[in-house]
Amino acid sequence: MIVGLVELALILGVLGLLVFGGLALWRALQREAGGAGRLPSGPRAELAAAIARARWAPAHDEVDGVTRVLVRRAYTGLDGRPVVLEERVMETFPAQDPAWEALFTEAMSKARFRCSYLNTEEDP
Repeated sequence: MIVGLVELALILGVLGLLVFGGLALWRALQREAGGAGRLPSGPRAELAAAIARARWAPAHDEVDGVTRVLVRRAYTGLDGRPVVLEERVMETFPAQDPAWEALFTEAMSKARFRCSYLNTEEDP
């Protein structure tokens, strides 16, 4: 009789440890999945304000031998780096074009004008 009670106590103890360990693992996974992308309310408010202040700015780059002139809507992230929300290509032309400088100057002028217009439209 006593041996049976000891065995039952051991089985219940092992089951209890398994349940406790499973719950601990479940909570850790939930915390990792839910908490990794969530910011506390203070930084979340800062981020929301930064996004609300996002502005359009002209930009350019070269991709596969083609110069792209574009406009980007960006804000400064909490880490101090720019974060691009939206990007629109305005014009493209070959990077080796003999008239590259004239094309670039004209395209950037159009991009600056477009940014000015877009920023004005978004201001309250």
